[in-house]
Amino acid sequence: QVQLEESGGGLVQAGDSLRLSCVASGRTFSYYTMGWFRQAPGKEREFVAGIRGTGGTTDYADSAKGRFTISRDDGKNTVTLQMNSLKPEDTAVYYCAARLGSVDRLWNNYGNWGQGTQVTVSL
Repeated sequence: QVQLEESGGGLVQAGDSLRLSCVASGRTFSYYTMGWFRQAPGKEREFVAGIRGTGGTTDYADSAKGRFTISRDDGKNTVTLQMNSLKPEDTAVYYCAARLGSVDRLWNNYGNWGQGTQVTVSL
């Protein structure tokens, strides 16, 4: 098990950038695949980006490709989501999640979750 805590959300204007961070507890962080998901009001939780432990293979949702970058620092037990060129449709609660194994786009295949951080993008 790993405990996760997100930070970095906020209210920004369209075109701005935000950097989300997720800090994990535990000494085996490097073994975990980390994912970022988001959930807007009335919508399903959806995959945004993921990065595998031990090698760092990444995967992005089409909506995130070219605008968002996921990275990890295993020495600091941290995974980061750099979000550029934000759009109003990016407005959601963003969650950090962890699992063992490969990156998975299905949220219910992750057993460890943070509390979420709100991102609001205005016009």
